[in-house]
Amino acid sequence: MTPRTKRLTAYGSALLLVVASLTSATAAAAAVPAAVSSQELCGPGSAIHFNRADFPANPVIDNKWNPLKPGMQFTTTGEVKSADGSVSAHSVVHTVTGLTKVINGVKTLVLWDRDYSDGVLAESELAFFAQSKRTGSVWLFGEYPEEYDNGKLSGAPSTFISGIDKAQAGTAIQGTPHRNTPAYVQAYAPSVDFLDCGRVLYKNQRVCVKTGCYNDVLVIDEFNPLDPPSAGHQRKFYSAGTGLVKVTAVSGADQEFMDLVKIKKLSNAELQSVNAQALKQDKRGYTVSKDVYAKTPRAVVTTTTTGPVS
Repeated sequence: MTPRTKRLTAYGSALLLVVASLTSATAAAAAVPAAVSSQELCGPGSAIHFNRADFPANPVIDNKWNPLKPGMQFTTTGEVKSADGSVSAHSVVHTVTGLTKVINGVKTLVLWDRDYSDGVLAESELAFFAQSKRTGSVWLFGEYPEEYDNGKLSGAPSTFISGIDKAQAGTAIQGTPHRNTPAYVQAYAPSVDFLDCGRVLYKNQRVCVKTGCYNDVLVIDEFNPLDPPSAGHQRKFYSAGTGLVKVTAVSGADQEFMDLVKIKKLSNAELQSVNAQALKQDKRGYTVSKDVYAKTPRAVVTTTTTGPVS
């Protein structure tokens, strides 16, 4: 699971190079055909190479670092520390649904995240992923994040979909990550000022959280080169065979710290309930986000069973 949070960065001289090139290159790069590389948004070597033919007719995501199997649910909890010294409890329930949705010509798997601040629902997000047959990398094709204010839906202004309003899919996590390799674009949506970059920071780390101790952990440094250096950056820890187990922050005004606290395999009935709720949100998106989400094909249910609960 790859929850969306505010990306932060302190990327040194690379920041200056990227920002300088973005001003003159953004408009031209957004119009690049799907099978041709774009500009290097995250620094040298970070051009997006997207080709619809790289993705299977039906999404199967078995990436070592971020396997997404319908019916699996992961809960992360922690806190967000703000610049004014306040601390709020934060938890996210990440559920891999049995829904698929075609985005920019690729059939994607739908992840449903429910984000709570101090126990109150703050965001409910549908995110869309597919895995490249060629590289094994998991790609993010868009997000529909509904925002809630005191429990009431206030809108989804940060919605982006690859292929609409110059948004581009990117690599959520690589198939064969290695240290000392270029940063990569995780997603780019200029209409909502969204740019996520990632780079491999460490491998073979050991991390202990409530669900256990994990060896062979991969650490990804995430940042947005459009943010000022004072914004800081985020680090995510992925365990082989499990996925995200920990999130930390380095500097920045709002710092998030999260640990994986629960892993659950849903029953068939629970998965069917999740499918129904996510499908309801997908339908609502055609009214809430008329200019973006309403341009996509409807999500459909493709998986309704998870097998025996262990």
